[in-house]
Amino acid sequence: MSTHPAASVREVRAFVRSRRRTSPGLLDGYTTLFMLAMTVAVLGRPALAAVEALGGHADVTRMGAGTALLALSLAAALAGARALGPVLLSPSDAAWLVLTPLDRRAVLARPARVLAVLALVAGAVLGLALLSVLGAPDQLTWRLVGAMVLGMSASAGGMALAVLGQASSSWHVWLSTALAVLLVVALVAAFGPARVPLAAAAGAPLTAVAAAASGAAALAALLVRRAWVMLGRMPARSLLAASTRAGHVASAAVTLDPGALTWIAEDNHWRARKLRSARWPSMPAPLAMAWPDWLRLARRPARLAMLAASAALPAVLAQAGAHGPAVGVSVLAGGLAVAATGVSGARRDGDNPALARLLGVGPRTALLARALLPAVLGGVWTASALVVVELAQPAVLGGAGGGWWLFGPLTAPALAAAALRMARRAPVDHSMPVIEMAGGAIPTGPVFWALTGVDLALLGCLPAAMALTTRPAGITAFLVAQALAGAAVLAAFVLRARARRGDG
Repeated sequence: MSTHPAASVREVRAFVRSRRRTSPGLLDGYTTLFMLAMTVAVLGRPALAAVEALGGHADVTRMGAGTALLALSLAAALAGARALGPVLLSPSDAAWLVLTPLDRRAVLARPARVLAVLALVAGAVLGLALLSVLGAPDQLTWRLVGAMVLGMSASAGGMALAVLGQASSSWHVWLSTALAVLLVVALVAAFGPARVPLAAAAGAPLTAVAAAASGAAALAALLVRRAWVMLGRMPARSLLAASTRAGHVASAAVTLDPGALTWIAEDNHWRARKLRSARWPSMPAPLAMAWPDWLRLARRPARLAMLAASAALPAVLAQAGAHGPAVGVSVLAGGLAVAATGVSGARRDGDNPALARLLGVGPRTALLARALLPAVLGGVWTASALVVVELAQPAVLGGAGGGWWLFGPLTAPALAAAALRMARRAPVDHSMPVIEMAGGAIPTGPVFWALTGVDLALLGCLPAAMALTTRPAGITAFLVAQALAGAAVLAAFVLRARARRGDG
């Protein structure tokens, strides 16, 4: 082999390709190019029409909410990149090439290029969204170029910062700081006095737009250059951990078992942490068995803070122009998602009911004890979200004279039952039939798996959903109906519960 590190990596990859039974040929390249051309032909005209429709002044009242959603989207993308790696290698490359004396930057060059392409594509979408939020009062072409440069610079710089955070703990602190800044920007844009600065930015002269785009591009270039240099000093430990996570995600996607992702995330969080031992609490056996769920939540204050901050999302959607039904669906869906974060114990009981049997706790009593935490989480989050919507956009909920927050505690039993049902569901049954429809074949196994738990939430929260979508003049009757429906759904779910997973 050549002594040049990059040449050595090329020779190793060429050697591996030469030993494969099949290798990509001309037909594979032709198919790829043909699919790219068809994609451009199909999406080109709608994309051009959408860009032409961006000209003109945007609604000033919705600029703050739109900017907040863009900041939240960028923060979510950076958080996802930090959780996954973001530099990923195949398990074979991670186990073989990373631990060899080959130049690490050359080994990581291919995934780095893929990451750069993904960042630029995401940045282009972000730039289009930014232009749709701010509008283009004049010179649509140049403002589109400026928005695209700003979006690509933000995505490329953020991805470079995520790569630096993977390589160095000090840069990881800067990445966390950037995420916190994006969250603060979203909060200020949604509820702070940001309307005047955003209106000024929308009507800024082209020289100011060019200066901002040039500064953002220069900063992104510096971060990308620094990330490329740091690739050569990327720790093998972080690369192997990222490869393991990517392998787990890929296996879950191939087997269509999304429930496995929950175990992966939970195990990855607690694997490298040392926890102090604590005495078993002096309380009845069912409550003591459910106590670890409360303790697990208390040991993750960052997650608790994120759940509390996310209660403002329905109000942000309302400010962005979402109608009452969409806001109501977001409130109930968010309540169910938050309630599902407190059912780890129920999921473990479904896989291994030995602890409940050792304590002499029946399945129904155990479920009642497990239902307390998701009920509190879902009820408090739903009530908080309705309070924020009522304060920020009272017209969205209609003229019922307040009191919408009462739906929070009244939907809590139904949300808890739905979250527990989601935790106890079995893996996807791929032996179920496939339904042929005009739009294509639909496998019923994943569909039934996805609807398990959601159906119980729809049934138990039906009065609240009707009130949030129809916006009646009075909500007293809906509150009474919701109290009865929520209690009935939780009672019926607990009464028919069994010890085996998937029978809940």
